[in-house]
Amino acid sequence: MTNKKPIVIAIISIVLFSIIALALGVGTDRGARPEAANRTGLGGSNDVVVVRIEGLITASGGSGGLLSTPGGPRIMDTLRQISEDRTVRAVVLRINSPGGTAAASQEIAMEVDRLRQAGKVVVTSMGDTAASGGYWIAARTDRIVANPATTTGSIGVIIDLVNLEELYDKIGYRSETFKSGPHKDITSPNRERTEAEKELLQAMVDDIYEQFVHIVAEGRNLPEEQVRQLADGRIFTGRQAQEVGLVDDLGNFYDAVEIAAQLAGIEGKPNIREYGRTSPWGMFFQSALGNFGSGSFSMNDLAQYLRTLEAQEPIIR
Repeated sequence: MTNKKPIVIAIISIVLFSIIALALGVGTDRGARPEAANRTGLGGSNDVVVVRIEGLITASGGSGGLLSTPGGPRIMDTLRQISEDRTVRAVVLRINSPGGTAAASQEIAMEVDRLRQAGKVVVTSMGDTAASGGYWIAARTDRIVANPATTTGSIGVIIDLVNLEELYDKIGYRSETFKSGPHKDITSPNRERTEAEKELLQAMVDDIYEQFVHIVAEGRNLPEEQVRQLADGRIFTGRQAQEVGLVDDLGNFYDAVEIAAQLAGIEGKPNIREYGRTSPWGMFFQSALGNFGSGSFSMNDLAQYLRTLEAQEPIIR
């Protein structure tokens, strides 16, 4: 028995190494680049390419690996690759996101503009939620398809800061801050914001809000004043959004694929192909972590949200 023990350990080690290698390497970006896609038939004449935008939209995340998840940079890279792939004619963005940071949403929206400039038809398919930053991106597409019960809208901007002065006094916590200018610690939880700083932060929110309104008005071909009446942070169902001009069609994912194919002039039944999807191992571990926590808000989502709060970036919602 003792002689077999090293053999068993060696076999287990090899199996574990193979699993980790698969998760870190082969599984993360399968089909993400046109070179690999063309070899497997992706981007053929009847193909409708699907890109998923899921979870919080931040400038971080999306790095490869065992727990790989779509992030802003990774989505942008995928969209840029598709824009350069001449064989792709139609793209469906499957959006299931409550929003995220303003800059990250804006960056992805710019790549959507590039897709359209390259002659691609881009259609949004809204899942459970496509709000705030998710809607910012959707507004730049040729057509928006939502389920009647989709949660969307939430056109607005927020910076949420914390003041822990009273708590610190109760527990006897003291801190010293050395700064190069009066506003360098404007987001610090250690003190109250001055009136001048509140005006600075509000001006920042107002500027991003104006950008958001302009993006929606231009993308939806609506007067800015009409968009402002809707852009008070309220949310809509998909059906309500269609009634006020924020959504074009009511339908599911497959309806969006059909619409994209029709707009692109694709004849016959379209082939659905996914571009740069999260690895199977990544999805498995995300599911495991999500089940470990309570509710559907996964541990990975929580980590991304905490990083967003730490950076104190404007969140559009």
